Amino acid sequence: MKPPGTAGGATEATEAPAVTGAPGAAGVPVPDAVACSALEYAFGTTKAVDGLDLSVVPGEVFGLLGPNGAGKTTAIRCITTLLSVPAGMVRVFGHDVARERMAVRRLLGYVPQQLSADAGLTGRENVALFARVFDVSRRERAERVAQALDAVGLTDAADRLGKTYSGGMVRRLELAQALVSAPRLLILDEPTIGLDPIARTSVWEHINAVRSATGMTVLVTTHYMDEADQYCDRVALMHRGRIHALGTPQELRDDLRERRRREPGGSDAATTLEDVFRDVAGSGLDDQGGDFRDVRSTRRTASRVG
Repeated sequence: MKPPGTAGGATEATEAPAVTGAPGAAGVPVPDAVACSALEYAFGTTKAVDGLDLSVVPGEVFGLLGPNGAGKTTAIRCITTLLSVPAGMVRVFGHDVARERMAVRRLLGYVPQQLSADAGLTGRENVALFARVFDVSRRERAERVAQALDAVGLTDAADRLGKTYSGGMVRRLELAQALVSAPRLLILDEPTIGLDPIARTSVWEHINAVRSATGMTVLVTTHYMDEADQYCDRVALMHRGRIHALGTPQELRDDLRERRRREPGGSDAATTLEDVFRDVAGSGLDDQGGDFRDVRSTRRTASRVG
């Protein structure tokens, strides 16, 4: 399996990246892969993201969890420059998303919740289209497309139409689309929604293989707590636009278990990440749980890959 190549292409004049992360190999601080500082975003009078502070360390798999309507996708769209925010609120590897949009976009690979693959194109044509969109140079394009398809195990199916792919293959194709620009940060919004357990495992195996080969940082949202527990180095539990819990899955489970043990008549039973989720979000069945459009979009995506 070959990892996608190193990012290249044109450069632009940018301000010096802010350095706030851990020291690098030469002792020079390395910028956080993602740094959100008091991030806010509202749709009319509804505040979807409310003072979000978040740091993602380079090279980690970071899970952003929470119920529908928690603000996860809005936060992701701010990070990917798809929604405009004031300068200083979000940086990607030290680059301000408000002032350096193109520099940020060259660092990103993004797999949205809504399907982005074209059923009327072959797998190779789909990935080649994204290579052009992400400004991969013409002389490198064919090789980069082939590398991305190989990285997700779709070389043999590359010249079949997308409409002949299974749900798991479609998600892997979208992963190849995101990888063709050799991103330093891969952002996945519900990447395994609607897939069966075998297909879900296959998608994650390919994500981890590419990450191991390239050192890429991964920021993922998911409603599957078993996935977050197994694959994420750290997770943040988001509810009503804010982070309510942050740590490794083990730390969050242990913290909840200890709090329950100390309660009057408390239990020392083992806890799961789903227990932590419920502790933060409650039932999730209140008026913050997304709107009709959210439900329709999620079901449409699930039906197309299922």
